[in-house]
Amino acid sequence: MKDVLPDPVTFRVNGRLWIEGPADRFLGIGRLELLQRIQQLGSISKAAKAMNMSYKRAWELVSSMNTQARVPLVSTQTGGQRGGGAHLTAAGAQAVADFEALQLRFQAFVEAETARLHG
Repeated sequence: MKDVLPDPVTFRVNGRLWIEGPADRFLGIGRLELLQRIQQLGSISKAAKAMNMSYKRAWELVSSMNTQARVPLVSTQTGGQRGGGAHLTAAGAQAVADFEALQLRFQAFVEAETARLHG
């Protein structure tokens, strides 16, 4: 590749990482952020708002992840005396941790390939 590029040092390797299931994307950067915001804010609607995403879209993403996983990643509670809300299940917290670790390994790969490109 170095022979093709005019100045290889000005180029870099880049990419995005996600996990796909047989029918739909399971987890990627956007879904990871949604899970993190739900964990932080305790609500799908608050997480969606913080991401400038519609509640409907956020709910669709949560539903997709919950359906594809062995056990739900997000648990919801409807309103009442204590109000509604959402939180990550143990599986959801594990999925976040696992994907963050995968992201770090992917970033290390990208950096190594960029260094290789630069020679």
